[in-house]
Amino acid sequence: MSIYLSLFFAAALQSFSIVDSLPHSTSHFTQGLNFNGKEWIESTGLHGKSFLYRKTLSGQVLDSISLDERYFGEGSVQVGDVIFWLTWKNRKGFIYDAKPFQLRGSFRIPSEGWGLSFWNGTLLMSNGSHELYRLSPGDFRVVQVINVLDGNKPIKNLNELEVVGNTLYANIWQSDSIAIIDLPSGKVRAYLDLSELSQRIRKSHRNVDVLNGIAVDGDFLWITGKNWPKIYKLKSPSFKHQK
Repeated sequence: MSIYLSLFFAAALQSFSIVDSLPHSTSHFTQGLNFNGKEWIESTGLHGKSFLYRKTLSGQVLDSISLDERYFGEGSVQVGDVIFWLTWKNRKGFIYDAKPFQLRGSFRIPSEGWGLSFWNGTLLMSNGSHELYRLSPGDFRVVQVINVLDGNKPIKNLNELEVVGNTLYANIWQSDSIAIIDLPSGKVRAYLDLSELSQRIRKSHRNVDVLNGIAVDGDFLWITGKNWPKIYKLKSPSFKHQK
């Protein structure tokens, strides 16, 4: 079990199995991951290496666009025909046409940008704390702050996000854990403990970084990490999502 999870006590561990995997470029410092049933949309980070990619299932790059090297790319989400992409410390995000990628505009964010998803008509953003900001996609003002708690304990380091219905999956930075969170309450219902898989990958690939990247595919989750060699497909009795 993850050392991180052993420190927490309220929410249970959710069982799962790995049913498939696909190749993932070890040069991609993954910050955001989306899957539309046919193609991947992935955003990556690091100064001078922050890219937005559209890829086939097999990993072939169909389209890409980069940020200026002054920006460190973070989470992203596709909403209709546009993609919103955060930067880390510049308090700025960018808007792109989804197909083909073309810069449409930019917007201000109220804090550091980490993960990004879309819920109930608003952008849902993490910033490394236990708080999630709901941003209006029209003027990007904060319309609600959701505190994520396991019992009474704030769950910090919330990173990449994926929402389905009223369930949020959130990577916890510097852990091998994904929190399963109820919306709008912010209550952690359970955790996915991926420490066994992460440890195997670290033994065979020394340059990998932390678990980061979650995408939903029907009743399955795809997960990966920064510089990981594969994207893994997970199955669990709890992944019965309502669209």
